[in-house]
Amino acid sequence: MNTQSPNFKIRLGIFISIGLLLFALAIFVIGKQKNLFDPVFTLHTRFTNVSGLQVGNAVRFSGINVGTVDKISIVNDTLVQVSMLVQKSVQKFIKEDSEAGIGSEGLIGDRLVSISNGGVDSKSVKDGQVLASNEPVETDAIMQSLEITAGNAAVMSEDLSEILNKVNNGQGTLGRLINDEKIARNLDATMTNLKTSTKKLDENMEAAKHNFLLKGYFKKKEKAEQKKKEEEQKKKEEAEKKAKEAQEKKAADKASKK
Repeated sequence: MNTQSPNFKIRLGIFISIGLLLFALAIFVIGKQKNLFDPVFTLHTRFTNVSGLQVGNAVRFSGINVGTVDKISIVNDTLVQVSMLVQKSVQKFIKEDSEAGIGSEGLIGDRLVSISNGGVDSKSVKDGQVLASNEPVETDAIMQSLEITAGNAAVMSEDLSEILNKVNNGQGTLGRLINDEKIARNLDATMTNLKTSTKKLDENMEAAKHNFLLKGYFKKKEKAEQKKKEEEQKKKEEAEKKAKEAQEKKAADKASKK
């Protein structure tokens, strides 16, 4: 191949131009995603555990990607500081009382920083401000809690199964009540006797009302009840009368003002 020929030089120039164009396009796309060409400002927040958060992970506000994690540094033995580059256009919407938390893209996706909405009357954040943080809930802690809950449920299930077996076998008070026919017959007899006694008591009370020795007592009691009902009815009628008079007076005053 003649490397000095005009055709070769033209092809080489075209190949290099296409390569440079693709490289520039890739830089533009990556820069657009990472907000390299947008004006940005810096925010900081601190956590005791960043839960696998990495530099370059997304920063979200109201569910929208507005920046990236720029730096993660250890402050002391208990705190880790996360520095974020956030689009300048959303600075006025992020408030001083907004809080930063660590979330993830789905259950097993990349970690991200999520900034919450602040109060309507709060001031907007300044460049370099430190936001309050919400500590992330560890997946391991959640799984451990689920395991404990499942273990407790299994123990409860075993206990319930044991109780039901005892009941079915006639063990315990409830088991004897359900499975012992003699006890069941005794309960039926007791209920029948109770109904009979109640009926006889009603009959005796009715007979006592007509007994000349107790007739005066029941009559006096009946009169007292009747008097009480009449007094209540009288009070009700008086209250209705007063309400009606007040309504008529109000209507008359309204008519006189017109």
